[in-house]
Amino acid sequence: MMNHVPLWRRIQQQNFTKIDEIIQFLELDAAHIAALDCSPDFVLQLPRRLAEKIQKRTVDDPLFKQFIPLKQEKESYPGFVQDPVQDARFRKAGKLLHKYAERALIVTTGACPMHCRFCFRKNFPYKIDYQSFEKEIAYLKSDSTLSEVLLSGGDPLSLSDATLEHLMNEIAAIDHVQRIRFHTRFPIGIPERIDAGFLTLLEKCSKQIWFIIHTNHKNEFDDAVWMALKKIQMLGIPVLSQTVLLKGVNDSVDALKELMEALINHGVMPYYLHQLDRVQGSGHFEVPPEQGLALIDALLRVLPGYAIPRYVQEVPGMESKTRITTLPSAIT
Repeated sequence: MMNHVPLWRRIQQQNFTKIDEIIQFLELDAAHIAALDCSPDFVLQLPRRLAEKIQKRTVDDPLFKQFIPLKQEKESYPGFVQDPVQDARFRKAGKLLHKYAERALIVTTGACPMHCRFCFRKNFPYKIDYQSFEKEIAYLKSDSTLSEVLLSGGDPLSLSDATLEHLMNEIAAIDHVQRIRFHTRFPIGIPERIDAGFLTLLEKCSKQIWFIIHTNHKNEFDDAVWMALKKIQMLGIPVLSQTVLLKGVNDSVDALKELMEALINHGVMPYYLHQLDRVQGSGHFEVPPEQGLALIDALLRVLPGYAIPRYVQEVPGMESKTRITTLPSAIT
């Protein structure tokens, strides 16, 4: 029976999910352990591939900070709330969110290959975790202004190929929908997910596909990750990236420059640099907007224009992501 389980599923089953195991693997001492949250509300979920890239015997590694729960998550910060982007306000049908003109987003699943400690959707009501998507498809059909559907989560690549194929076929059958956009972290931690079956799904789709990865540091990549993304690019599918500006992870010119250069050197277009969404438990990650603006200004001096991501924040109720070019009252 094991041979019938896809390779990527078997690899995912090797994820670190217990604090004790990651403590032993990273050879953390008592002082390091004292900084950990050993009973986090948002559980540990870390692919072994990423764990192997974390420097041992320290809590200052940029990948460690992204994925390992610290006691700082229990601290309270003014303005940090459970639903900072107000997903609940924009839920229209089942797990479909409609925030912006001509676009709708389906929160396809609560499953994700890794748990980022700053995840803005950690409190989403994923208990409505079904895979028929009948309500969502009905809504898409009912609104002829919608030309693009975003598949998000969790992570849409957590779904089986059969479920994804059904969902993509349903969306592709809607005449007024022209584009399907994937938002995923999967290739970063488990690039084996980009297998022949998934590539066939993409290739068969009659709509234009856009593929957006989430990455925050160059150390997340290796040859297998780049090869997985290249397979998608070879289908004629644009691959873009999103990054969250995070204190202690990528809040320096060097860290962002190295990441953006790595991306463009592999044909991946930097898309967004996000100001942190103020979800409870992530206050220790916040970088002041004035520092973010200074970082963008510095990148403009050392990188080609196409390597500079748009520095944005999601402000609920606005018609699109809000470009941060000055310091508006919403972010000061």
